[in-house]
Amino acid sequence: MAYKTEALFRDDAYLKTADATVVAVNDRGGIILDRTIFYATSGGQPGDTGTLRCADGSRIEIATTITGETKDEIIHIPVPSQAALAVGERVSLAIDWERRHLLMRMHAACHLLTVVCPFPITGASVSEDDSRVDFDIPDASFSKEEVTASLMDLVRADHPIFTRLISDEELAANPGLVKSKNVRPPVGTGRIRLVCIGENASVDSQPCGGTHVKSTGEVGEIHIGKIEKKGRENRRFRIRFGPMPAT
Repeated sequence: MAYKTEALFRDDAYLKTADATVVAVNDRGGIILDRTIFYATSGGQPGDTGTLRCADGSRIEIATTITGETKDEIIHIPVPSQAALAVGERVSLAIDWERRHLLMRMHAACHLLTVVCPFPITGASVSEDDSRVDFDIPDASFSKEEVTASLMDLVRADHPIFTRLISDEELAANPGLVKSKNVRPPVGTGRIRLVCIGENASVDSQPCGGTHVKSTGEVGEIHIGKIEKKGRENRRFRIRFGPMPAT
């Protein structure tokens, strides 16, 4: 039986705490709640870590968060050898906000990179300090310095970042919204979540279920640390925080 968890982070990625009720504990100790602020691993972004605080004051450390039988079933994986929760128990949730905010900044930076490099995406991975986006690029003429300068132009412009929903039909009518070469966004629910950048999405708009900051300025200083060749036409761009190191 698959459960449906209300994903509070989809509407407000800045929620740091919330209360919830335990609806199930699976045979591996994974905790399923009726609602959560913990993002589950998906789309290249890792799941959140944090704590669940019980009514008696005890705490359960969450090592990661994953999806279950469906994308709507969110499972909180506790650090081993902790007390078990009971179905119906109320808990207070707190994510590791410092880590989450880094991931939000990085995920937004990855979106900016797809604007600077408008090529089919073949893979991506978001982390706190070194993220990557892989592109199907036949031309290897891009330089780290040029891409970094273009990224920082978008950051300094402080464009708004927001989400909106479109229908399956609207997505089908606008196939260019999907930048991934091999992965299609899930359809069938009637609602596709777009992450948009710029006034009226003038900079970018693409399907994404991840968490992002509210403006490009909040991304902060970033640079391309490395461009790697990963096949005849595949290039991997690594994004890092901070200024580009002097050569």
